[in-house]
Amino acid sequence: MAEGMRVDPVTLAVIQAGLQQACDEMDLSFSRAAFSPVIAEADDRSDGIYSAEDGSLIAQGSRGLPVFVGTMQFSTRHLIERIAAGLTGAPEAGDIYIVNDPYLGGTHLMDVRFAMPFYRDGRIFCWLSNTGHWPDTGGAVPGGFSASAISAEQEGLRLPPVKLFKRGAMDREIWQIICSNIRVSDQRIGDVKAQAAALLVGAGRLAAILDRYGDATVTAAIAAMREMAARQMAAHLALIPAGTYRATAIVDSDGVVNEPLTIALTVTRAGGRLMFDFSGSSPPCAGPMNSVRATTFSAVYLAMRHIFPDVPMSAGAFEPFDIKGYTGTFLDAHYPRPVSGCAAEVSQRIAEAVFAALVQAIPDRVTAAPAGTSGNFGLGGHDPERDRDYVMYQISGGGYGGNADHDGLSNGCSTIGISKAPPVEIMEQAYPVLYRRYGLHEGSAGAGEHRGGFGLDYEIELLRGHARASFVMDHGRVGPQGALGGGDGGVNRVEIVRRGGTFVPEHLSKAQDIPLAPGDRVRVRTPGGGGFGDPARRDPARVAEDVRLGRYSAAEAARLFPGWTAGGV
Repeated sequence: MAEGMRVDPVTLAVIQAGLQQACDEMDLSFSRAAFSPVIAEADDRSDGIYSAEDGSLIAQGSRGLPVFVGTMQFSTRHLIERIAAGLTGAPEAGDIYIVNDPYLGGTHLMDVRFAMPFYRDGRIFCWLSNTGHWPDTGGAVPGGFSASAISAEQEGLRLPPVKLFKRGAMDREIWQIICSNIRVSDQRIGDVKAQAAALLVGAGRLAAILDRYGDATVTAAIAAMREMAARQMAAHLALIPAGTYRATAIVDSDGVVNEPLTIALTVTRAGGRLMFDFSGSSPPCAGPMNSVRATTFSAVYLAMRHIFPDVPMSAGAFEPFDIKGYTGTFLDAHYPRPVSGCAAEVSQRIAEAVFAALVQAIPDRVTAAPAGTSGNFGLGGHDPERDRDYVMYQISGGGYGGNADHDGLSNGCSTIGISKAPPVEIMEQAYPVLYRRYGLHEGSAGAGEHRGGFGLDYEIELLRGHARASFVMDHGRVGPQGALGGGDGGVNRVEIVRRGGTFVPEHLSKAQDIPLAPGDRVRVRTPGGGGFGDPARRDPARVAEDVRLGRYSAAEAARLFPGWTAGGV
């Protein structure tokens, strides 16, 4: 590429859209070919293109999980550094590395990342990478969400970057090591082949773009995209009044010590930069609610993407941010601290703290707190009718926060991404369970001029065989924060209904190894979103409509919305 080469705006827009489309096709291919419902139906995955020099983000699929935006670029960077240091085998065409080590730019062990070098003229032009949530990677409990783990080894098999595919062929010895350490290993090959195939789809689409426009032009366009994203984010930051904004967010407990953890955040806008300071947050914890640095950074990135969604997906969008104060807190976990709750739960508390701080500065652009939990529910057992073991993983949505313009969405996907609860019909077909209830968590929406959305209320019955249930959820102690006078959303509630009565976990939304027999049930009611603005200002007709639909009882509405009465419309 010639020094200072420029790309005209039309060509730049076409190349940018083409790279985005390549990532979108990788996402689609991955989901369509995957075996596990958590990927095939819930879309708990992401695909992207990353720099060959430093692993920085070039493009990511629009329907990939935002929390993986930061983590995959950190993971790719670690892979490049380990290759340069001779700690990992040097790449060749057709190689695909596998890694799930949280401390090397990851999340938790169930998020398994693949990375493939993309070659042009004998050199690596970029890296293609994706992440998929495997239903199980071993460890103490089926599904990997060990609520009371006190070390990484209890959470599952930890893989440094190794070549699972060498020159296009799977390394059967490495695959056998993996299979020997995970449950229902015979079912994972479908996910592995889907994950690898998605990268090959991306390689084909990327090659077509390069063949059409030339390597030099595409390289120049990538540099321009990064610079443009940085400028656009800086322009958006100028909308935030200069000053300092503070907020806190609470994690129920770490699953071991039944005391809350605090995320303390100070956000400062000075000049064209935004500083996020986590000083004063709780120290590292005993249980699995620690967050690795890559996830902490990515949680800040995704929160800002929620606030300014029109900024292009590129590493440049994160350049105006400075993040500090996390060292020595539970937001900077190092081996062997357990981390199974970091991406699914702690990252959402970090985003909540960002929202709570910046809603003070730009209330027209920031919502009250959303449900903020992925509702991780793992169920593992043996199905006697089919004579096979299974691991079922259920995620669930919750209410979004109200905002300056309208009420929050009910039963929306989690803060960290577009992953959604798998369809009930698919789950009942795949596992020996029956959904006895599936509806809105009535009364859970935080009151406000614009109320929050309602959470989800579902109940699952085990039909046959015996199983063990585990949960890593959050917001069971306090609900999602309201904003500007709005009320908090309803809390997460978990109940296990057995012949001996109803059992509520000590840690409210965290427990593991709960034995279930046929006829036993698990009921989960996810949080509602926080309310936005003074509840007394809500249109009485809208309150009445919620009461008519059974979303609130008349007594609840009268308590939550001052001045409203059943006959007051």
